Amino acid sequence: MESISRINLPTVDSTNTFLREMLAEEGTGVVQSARSLPGFTLVVADEQTQGRGQQGNSWETERGKNLIFSLLCHPDFIPPPRQFLLSQCMALAIAQTLSQYVKEVTVKWPNDIYVGEEKISGTLIECDLQGKRIANCIIGVGININQTHFRSDAPNPTSLQLLTGLTIDREAVLSEVLRHFQHLYELLRQGGTDEVRLLYKTHLYRREGVHRYSDVRGEFWAEIADVEPTGHLLLRFESGTVVRYAFKEVQFLKD
Repeated sequence: MESISRINLPTVDSTNTFLREMLAEEGTGVVQSARSLPGFTLVVADEQTQGRGQQGNSWETERGKNLIFSLLCHPDFIPPPRQFLLSQCMALAIAQTLSQYVKEVTVKWPNDIYVGEEKISGTLIECDLQGKRIANCIIGVGININQTHFRSDAPNPTSLQLLTGLTIDREAVLSEVLRHFQHLYELLRQGGTDEVRLLYKTHLYRREGVHRYSDVRGEFWAEIADVEPTGHLLLRFESGTVVRYAFKEVQFLKD
């Protein structure tokens, strides 16, 4: 396993932004080479004031209650069209870790983590491409650990403490997430992409049955047919037609 260089911050606007600024050469804004920072670089914060989610969504967190971190890696062995594998690895690492505490943990496509019908974690991934390889990848993660009151208008947040009634050791959760991620990352390095993709599908939220969704044409019922290596979701309509969706092109609705 590669070494992890860790940086702890009491407060930061965004752990992803912090790492992005570390990668940029001062005064030039030019991204450094993939090996400018060692192995994995981890930034952990007690508070994040401008946390970001997918497609510009925000991530609410109470100071010192949850896990907020970003991990920088250099997956130059993964072709750019397959960068969704990194998203799958982190989603699986979080799901496998949280399953040690609670039941019914699933990955809601593309990489939110749900317990039952409630969201407990989100991930934002940003990759830098250099030619035909991924030079740098920053994986930002928020996991609700000990927060019990949520002020935002997010419809369904939860936390480990709400689910278990216990105060959970954040460091223990982080250590397990990193352990699982490094195992899956190494599996990818050794060519185990099919194994990672299969594992992801077995953890998928709504992996079985027909459920309600909506797109630009309105509401419909469908079942998950597949998730492509590119990260696109394939939904099979009741008519048998299969439709391909990119991120944010389809909404999951309550049945």
